[in-house]
Amino acid sequence: MNKVLVVVAHADDEVLGCGGAISRHISLGDEVTIIFMTNGVGSRHDNKDAIERRQTAATLALKKLGVTTFHQFDFPDNQMDSIPLLTFVQAIEGVLNSIKPSIIYTHFLHDLNVDHQVTNKAVMTACRPQAQSTVRKVLSFEILSSTEWNSPSVFSFTPQYIVDISKEWSKKLSALKCYNEEMKSFPHSRSYEAAEALAILRGATNGFEKAEAFFVERILVSRDF
Repeated sequence: MNKVLVVVAHADDEVLGCGGAISRHISLGDEVTIIFMTNGVGSRHDNKDAIERRQTAATLALKKLGVTTFHQFDFPDNQMDSIPLLTFVQAIEGVLNSIKPSIIYTHFLHDLNVDHQVTNKAVMTACRPQAQSTVRKVLSFEILSSTEWNSPSVFSFTPQYIVDISKEWSKKLSALKCYNEEMKSFPHSRSYEAAEALAILRGATNGFEKAEAFFVERILVSRDF
């Protein structure tokens, strides 16, 4: 059994980025914990109703995927760059020390969204490869309307780790529909059609019906492997 930690800036990123992989981990008997760094709506709405709707959506989405444990932090949405990185690192380290995961999923460093960038940096700092660390694999995922929208002058998302989610797609889609308020109409890239098209592309280019693709941040192989 693996202990898996998924660290995302906003609720819905976990489904868009690795919902299929999460579902697959659960089906294999792994323990999955989610960290939401922000409430996901602070920069757009200043009311409790919007925050409660997002949290309700997150709870329902995680239930669809089979996840029962999550941590909701309250850092400022789309303003994470206004806070010292150490603050985020210490918050993440608290969860790491508690659950001792071996696998981490998080954002790609070069996403357009600043919260994604900061989350990646915080995770990589908290998971630095020291002797006492239990983390052996760190993978970053792509988020539609953020990863592909950054400037072509920065390092592009080049995945090397592909997960077949053909059997998990229906659960991922069901979980994604819990976040319907965040989804857009096609041809916006954050649409159901685009999400399925990406899964088909990532799958077909690797011999699967549908897949999720990840950038390998780090894989450590111990001597007892």
